[in-house]
Amino acid sequence: MLNVLFAARSEKWAEYQAPLAAAFADAGIAATISPDLPAPDVDYIVYAPNSDVQDFRPFARLKAVLNLWAGVEEIIGNPTLTVPLTRMADEGMTAGMVDYVVAHVMRYHVGLDAHVINPGHVWDNTPPPLARERSVAFLGIGALGGACAQALAALGFRISGWSRSPKSLQNVDCHSGRDGLRAMLSSAEIVVLLMPLTDATRHTLNSETLGWMRPGARIINPGRGPLIDDGALLAALASGQIAHATLDVFHEEPLPKDHPYWAHPNVTVTPHIASATRPHLAAERIAENVRRSEAGLAMLDVADKNAGY
Repeated sequence: MLNVLFAARSEKWAEYQAPLAAAFADAGIAATISPDLPAPDVDYIVYAPNSDVQDFRPFARLKAVLNLWAGVEEIIGNPTLTVPLTRMADEGMTAGMVDYVVAHVMRYHVGLDAHVINPGHVWDNTPPPLARERSVAFLGIGALGGACAQALAALGFRISGWSRSPKSLQNVDCHSGRDGLRAMLSSAEIVVLLMPLTDATRHTLNSETLGWMRPGARIINPGRGPLIDDGALLAALASGQIAHATLDVFHEEPLPKDHPYWAHPNVTVTPHIASATRPHLAAERIAENVRRSEAGLAMLDVADKNAGY
């Protein structure tokens, strides 16, 4: 019998209790799953970085920490964490991100705002370009970015992608390194940010790199707020270098009510809704990783502490 500690905000237990019990039963794993277990008896922790558990040293027999969030930047550097840490990458999270990114790229592509927000009732029947004539760039082509890139490539868009190290992805013109970043940004009309947040990726879009972008380009950020320097983006919006930005994630959340993004005519704020963890799908992923661990198999989506994600 395994002991699995649920370490997240107390209100989350009501959402996860039944899905976790069902997923473990379906996987044939006998386990006590509870938010209240003695630390020395815990085998696995189902974890959210905003929980009260920040010191892992009391968990003497701990085998792994199973993160409920896709991002691990708030836990991966914890010096008391010495066991494997997994990221959440369930199919619902990926599907939700694809839906969000495709919707907002299409919104920009067909010029939807010009028709929905048209106080002068201007009759402009200029057609948009075809998808194959529109360039969309992804900063980050991992599990989420790669899935979104493939979905848009299937619709005919010209897709490029940038990653920290060289990658190859079907139907995506892949770039890496500083020169690759500049080349990609200078040609893209729509840029989507889906990189993990690390010291190396913080403020990837700043006054210099925003200046590399094609004048009038548009930005979609459903990844991490600090990937963008807010002051630099506001300046680029003011100058017209960036035409519009759709932002789902921010340095501080909830976004303060007096933040200039709220009232900016060329910024769309969405409240961190691009992709969410669905309890029943997350529970299945967690149970599968525990099953793999107990069978001596490699777990899925193990974070790389050296890379920071």
